[in-house]
Amino acid sequence: MYKRILVAIDGSQAAKLALDEALKIAQAAQATVTAVFVAEHAAQMVDVGTGLVEEQATGTAAAAAAMATLEDARALFEQRNVRGLTRTIDAYGEDIVTVLCHVAEECEADLIVMGTHGRHGIGRMLLGSVAEAFVRRAGMPVLLVRRERDMDEIPSYL
Repeated sequence: MYKRILVAIDGSQAAKLALDEALKIAQAAQATVTAVFVAEHAAQMVDVGTGLVEEQATGTAAAAAAMATLEDARALFEQRNVRGLTRTIDAYGEDIVTVLCHVAEECEADLIVMGTHGRHGIGRMLLGSVAEAFVRRAGMPVLLVRRERDMDEIPSYL
């Protein structure tokens, strides 16, 4: 059975559902959950004179979002009586998939749980899929949790 579960969280609805599934499995298996928030820093074109201030503001907002997401995870650990750890990992230019692979190996995770937005067609082509890329590279079991689609998102011809 699973003893060390890694769940990738980013504040999205899909990630919240993934965390919920990871906690259910952890409760049943008496496992430890590590919730990881990977912070990305996109390259930006900035004016040298004002760039530092803008970059700091963006970084501060991202850090606050990460802290809030991890605090929510900690509260769920306590509420559901699950052993858990939270981590923020700075990608420093690496792609999220590579960072998550490194963290999974470091944690010796038995199971990875990730949310997926379930994009397809042109949306997937343009935005890609971190979950799909991770599944292709992972050396351990991966559980993908798809978020529920809103009725507004379902094409009218279905």
